[in-house]
Amino acid sequence: MPPERKELIGLAVALVLAMSTWFSTAAVLGQLRVDWALSDTQASWLTIVVQIGFVVGAVVSSATNLADRIPPLRLILIGSTGAAAANAAIVALDGFEGALAARFLTGAFLALVYPPALKSMSGWFVKGRGFALGVMIAALTVGSALPHLINALGGLQWESTLLAASALTLAGGLIADRRCVPGPHAARSAPFDPQQIGRILRQRDFRLASAGYFGHMWELYAMWAWVAAFYGDVFSSTRVASLAAFAAIGAGAGGSIYAGLMSDRRSRPGAAALAMKWSAGLALITGFLVDAPWPLPVAAGLIWGFWVVADSAQFSAIVTESCDPRYVGTALTMQLAAGFVLTVFTIFLVPVVRDAAGWGLAFGLLVPGPVLGAWAMHRLERPPFAVTGTAP
Repeated sequence: MPPERKELIGLAVALVLAMSTWFSTAAVLGQLRVDWALSDTQASWLTIVVQIGFVVGAVVSSATNLADRIPPLRLILIGSTGAAAANAAIVALDGFEGALAARFLTGAFLALVYPPALKSMSGWFVKGRGFALGVMIAALTVGSALPHLINALGGLQWESTLLAASALTLAGGLIADRRCVPGPHAARSAPFDPQQIGRILRQRDFRLASAGYFGHMWELYAMWAWVAAFYGDVFSSTRVASLAAFAAIGAGAGGSIYAGLMSDRRSRPGAAALAMKWSAGLALITGFLVDAPWPLPVAAGLIWGFWVVADSAQFSAIVTESCDPRYVGTALTMQLAAGFVLTVFTIFLVPVVRDAAGWGLAFGLLVPGPVLGAWAMHRLERPPFAVTGTAP
């Protein structure tokens, strides 16, 4: 097997495991509502605060060029260890207020896992980078879905589910640090340079790729955060609802790989725009199927899940190909930080709109995001990305 494929497999496995703490509380939200007597607002904040923590961690990382000063594989271990410890602390704290602080720290530490993983893999691939980063996003997708699978197996209390997620996250960090190695195209560690942020923001390709990413993020995490609750209203069984949520989120792994292959063969902006058009259409109709025969909402969720994250890797690939290689980690982290700010609003708004007007309009409010993103990608659809998928 070529060394780059071995590294792709190894780091993908590491990321699957490392990201399993992201939605760990969403997977057991039903149990936490009962044990902690949570309101709808409190339940939303258990997910929102992770996003806020990620943003804070990403801003600190960007402002200090941390993702370009510490070897990415070591940074993944540091982030995974911190996220695993913070997530496990929820069991000891056993209450809403303590869990909020722990979830904030979980998000902050995960900001040291996701962007460095993308940077590390871009050091192995120049040709085929869209596919490689698509595999990495597929790994993130499966990792985010894992807690739902753990919960669907049944027989576990919420404490066991959270501890299992923490153990998997720690294992992922150890695999990245001990099993994976830097690629031949990896840039050397760069010195601290605060002027890089301004230079990155002045690049048109970075701005358009980020606009597409912002539209993508307006939709993605709200769908991931609330799809289990949606299926909770479709099915009477919590285990079946968790399994359906795992399948819907996990379907995005296939979408990420498919769009990655398409972007290498045709166009990164074109692949991203296609995914967002499909995703907008499914966001528009899925919520209205909540009372339909169960095969319809399940099928819609699977198709939506396939496309909703398929575009994600292409925004990162464009950044790695258009920014100074020495500061790619900073550029990726900047893009991710700004995108995650938007997720706070939609994660909060979806249950509010659902309670007022139902799932149809709740998921419908996500549609403008991918529509805006598709427009930005059409603006970017020009050489060098439109023809070759790589920068000159």
